[in-house]
Parts: sequence; structure tokens; C-alpha cells
Amino acid sequence: MAKLYFHYSTMNAGKSTLLLQASYNYVERGMETYLLTADFDDRGGQGKIASRIGIEARADTYGAESDLFDMIDDRLKRGPCACVLVDEAQWLSREQVWQLARAVDDLSVPVMAYGLRVDFRGELFPGSAALLALADEMREVRTICHCGRKATMVIRMGADGQALTEGAQVEVGGNERYVSLCRRHFREATGDRVPPEMPV
Repeated sequence: MAKLYFHYSTMNAGKSTLLLQASYNYVERGMETYLLTADFDDRGGQGKIASRIGIEARADTYGAESDLFDMIDDRLKRGPCACVLVDEAQWLSREQVWQLARAVDDLSVPVMAYGLRVDFRGELFPGSAALLALADEMREVRTICHCGRKATMVIRMGADGQALTEGAQVEVGGNERYVSLCRRHFREATGDRVPPEMPV
């Protein structure tokens, strides 16, 4: 039975690496996959999903006006497809997440979406909020803060190296702009007073 999966995390947790590995696993067994990524994310090149560890694959791109159900339906008409894998799913609209859900339900194809849960202000992205509400299964991809705790937040750094607390929700960048932190260190970085840590 096909399902809608949401794999979520902070920056630099290896979401794209996991997506590419999942696709490779299908292909290695003689099955085809359909990869999708945001049209404005060109960090690895236009129409490409790339991992920080150096692996990459070609992908179709979606934009704000794309109908993902139609894109998936068109792909399935060209031949068998074992799974749809969507990178940067936080940038989807709520309607696009519903289109993915309809593809799962009506076309019987599994969809695995990978994306950030929250932005640099600690707020849910629209696509992530919809996926948290609609996904059949959710899996957290974990990474760590510099202190060793699980990172659940991300900051966007300005040119001065300080955390920004205002700005557009969507701004493409990598390690040079974003740092994943635990909630305590996110609070410190964004100016929320935190009492000294108690000894363990």
C-alpha cells in the first residue's frame, strides 16, 4: 500500500543524501524512481539534487505554480515508477502537499518528501506544516548541535556572523549561511537570555 512519507530535520542532517540513497536502492533492484526538486534551488546545479558528500542525481523541477499530481501522473504514463522522491519539501505549498497525497491515494505510488521542519525564526514552513498534518509516516533525520545535543533549530547568519531574526522565510544557502543548533543554543544565538547550565 502506497504511503506519503515526510523525512524532516534541520540543515546539514543529510536529507538529500538519504533521498539519493533511497533512489539508488530502488534503481539497484531494477526499479525506476522519479526525483523532484525546487526550481530555484541551484546550489548543486539547475535540476539536480546534490549532497554535501558529493553524490548527485538529475531531477525534474517544481515551482510555485506546478501541479505535482499532474507531473507524477505524466511520469507514470511514460512507464513504471516505484517511488517519487521530493527534495526541499518545505518549499511546497499546502495545495502541493495535497497533490502529493492525492498521487499516493489515487495513483498508488509511494511519495517520500524530504525537508526542513522549521525556518531560522523557529516557525514551520507551509510545506512542512502540511506534511506534518497529512503524511502517513514521519521520520526525523537527526543531526547534532555543537554542544552534542540533538539539533532541532537552525539560524541564518548575517555578514557579521551574527544570527538574523528577520528576513524572508525562503533564502537558499548552505553551511556559509545556516547553522543547526539545539533549542537552548538557538535561544542564545537569537538573543533570548538563558540561565547558566546546571552541572550534570
